[in-house]
Amino acid sequence: MKKKSAKRLNAINDSIFATMSKMAFEHNAVNLGQGFPDFDGPEWIREAAYKAMRDGKNQYAPSPGIFSLRKNISEIAEANYGLTRDPESEITIFAGATEALYCAVTAFIDEGDEVIMFEPYYDAHQADVILAGGIPKYVTLLKPDFSIDFDDFKSLINSKTKAIILNS
Repeated sequence: MKKKSAKRLNAINDSIFATMSKMAFEHNAVNLGQGFPDFDGPEWIREAAYKAMRDGKNQYAPSPGIFSLRKNISEIAEANYGLTRDPESEITIFAGATEALYCAVTAFIDEGDEVIMFEPYYDAHQADVILAGGIPKYVTLLKPDFSIDFDDFKSLINSKTKAIILNS
């Protein structure tokens, strides 16, 4: 059967999480590739979620996230790090890092923009750049201490370089 997906998806492999989860299932193995707990969450959290739903908090949250949470994060950032952030315009809540990374890349990368990333990288970085129409450029971190060859790094920077993704 012929693939019906967009051509740009051909350059994207399955994520390491999907690959490891599939293998763990096939071999009845413990999945160390992803954080799947083998127990339920604490009862008090489930009760709090159930109570919130009973109290009518069961609709989609606003796109940037619930204001009280953004305000709390703003206060914590200021108290702990001296960072003053406006919860109305400078804080957004995401479902997870993968979603946040995708949104950031698609917000800033246009067709043909080059994005430098360091290998090894989180596989979503490459997929996000490709989906945005960008061109990934790679700097391989050196063994044994994951150091950077700065000449190699500098050689990739040019007028098409739009971003450098750092992952620590």
